[in-house]
Amino acid sequence: MLSEPLLTGRHEDGRDIPLLVWRAGRPLRAVSTAPLGGGIGVRRWVLNATVPMSYDRDDPADHLAELARRLGLDGPGVGLLTGVDVGEVVTRTDTGVQVWATVGLGIPIPAAAPAVAAPAQRVGTVNIVAYVPARLGDAALVNAVATATEAKSQAIAELGLPGTGTPTDAVTVLCPPDGPAGAYGGPRSTWGAPLARAVHAAVLAVGTDTVPWSDRLPG
Repeated sequence: MLSEPLLTGRHEDGRDIPLLVWRAGRPLRAVSTAPLGGGIGVRRWVLNATVPMSYDRDDPADHLAELARRLGLDGPGVGLLTGVDVGEVVTRTDTGVQVWATVGLGIPIPAAAPAVAAPAQRVGTVNIVAYVPARLGDAALVNAVATATEAKSQAIAELGLPGTGTPTDAVTVLCPPDGPAGAYGGPRSTWGAPLARAVHAAVLAVGTDTVPWSDRLPG
């Protein structure tokens, strides 16, 4: 089982900056697109860290690993970054599937938008962490990432925004390491369907008015 996230923080660059930590009661199977702990494997924790919109480090995985060490997180885990205040995480549950989302949409872009030299606008980040209460096989885990992404894009469309997501969105799906392996994670599968509904509800609930954390600082 994955714990409810703990809101904590760290002092960095002269500021107190929030972060969220999930701990697993036992190692879980996971698939993730995160900069730290991405891919498929066994993970023990998840970290979602707020950063200022000016963040430009070229070693995000190392940065996240250092944050995990400061928190005493042992073993392999997943680390995510976002410009929004992670204290505003939204939780939705559907048929045993739990989803936590930090949503910063700004102005999302279409996935197949023409290439440009630099982003035309600040686009934010949508980070999705999900727990499915049954073991999924490798293909089903990969499919679950696609399902969560499709549900996020559906919510963005229903919010009236002309895009499918932001360039820095990330998805992490975790599940138990034992039991019969489910073969499917698509939006009409046993676990993909509630995953899609929960992600859709979480993103839709936040809407388009999220202000980046660093924009709220004095001065």
